[in-house]
Amino acid sequence: MARPIWSGILSFGLVSVPVSLYAATESHTVSFRQIQRGTSDRVRNKRVNERTGEEVAFGDIVKGFELAEGEYVVVEPDELEQISPGRSKTIEITGFVDLEQVEPIYFDTTYYLGPKGKEYAKVYTLLQRALEKANRAGIAMFSMRGKEYLTAVRSENGILTAHTMHFADEVRDPHSEISTLPAAGSDTAAVSDRELAMAEQLVDMLAVDWKPEDYRDTFEEKVHELIAAKQAGQDVTAPEAAPAPSNVLDLMDILGRSLENAKTGSGSAAKPDEAVPPAEAGTKSAAEKAKSRRTGAGSKAGAAAGRASAGGPRPKETGGKKSTSSRARPATSATGKKTGAAAGRRKEDLSELTKAELYKRATAADLPHRSTMTRDQLQTALEKTDHGRHLRSAS
Repeated sequence: MARPIWSGILSFGLVSVPVSLYAATESHTVSFRQIQRGTSDRVRNKRVNERTGEEVAFGDIVKGFELAEGEYVVVEPDELEQISPGRSKTIEITGFVDLEQVEPIYFDTTYYLGPKGKEYAKVYTLLQRALEKANRAGIAMFSMRGKEYLTAVRSENGILTAHTMHFADEVRDPHSEISTLPAAGSDTAAVSDRELAMAEQLVDMLAVDWKPEDYRDTFEEKVHELIAAKQAGQDVTAPEAAPAPSNVLDLMDILGRSLENAKTGSGSAAKPDEAVPPAEAGTKSAAEKAKSRRTGAGSKAGAAAGRASAGGPRPKETGGKKSTSSRARPATSATGKKTGAAAGRRKEDLSELTKAELYKRATAADLPHRSTMTRDQLQTALEKTDHGRHLRSAS
């Protein structure tokens, strides 16, 4: 069972209930030790007097507010506690606000609130159900670990939770902090009705139910994979590069392809190398490029259908003589290279596949170290594996 990090009284009006505060979340961040390079010796931090270089005991350390260089106002821990009398052990609700009025940016850390004993279950449940029915949160102030917190007490999933909040002067104004934000009505931020409609359609098509268990910290997984790979003496590869930003001049084309991907369920965004450079944007319109891609895709699909109806890939016709052997051999071109089904498979284009699709093939081929490979590395490894397999089968 979890241990409480704070205990005190939760009160509203004349009603009070002893409660304990528990951490609602936990971090799974991998913990590293600092060691000296080339050794197994740990490196430790010590509290050292800056002037004398001697280590200072924790009990001899006090807080100091610097007025000028080398001049401080010293404050003892018990003095900080004295200026907040009665609050360090009390969460006193002074009002109840509608939760819809509180912007998410004000919420900071979430804690669970539990009754300090089973004998306080009735008063606890009374407040929990009242807040749940009213859809309101109790606003309170309390001190913990030498700091005062603005807190919202609310009902969630049948229990009371306490959310520490930011004060108003702690929330930054984005327009004064971010110089690149578009101004309302500016030409650079002008969006056509068609672009907006396509973006809204894309949002609707990608709408999902919130299931937190569907999401995980992939970086921490990669850290564990890195540690396991280094422990096993395997090579460590660099991660796949982040996608390039969308070309503004080709926005309609990218939206269109995103909709097509959403319809087919591929979920892959436009590839960075498919973005049209500004110098080429004026030579070919987005509609023409989209038509060209559809035509190319149709040609490829037609060719594939033709091969399928004929019973599989056909060997290319060559000018060579027919073999007199009872066993058919792959046809060869004028340069002596093998053609036919084996060559057709050997030339399969993997560049259009996503990393997830390549990874499935790598799993089926039992490629080693595939979990640490980038998309391009997966493609290269699959092409080499496929190449070697087909050459063996051809021989």
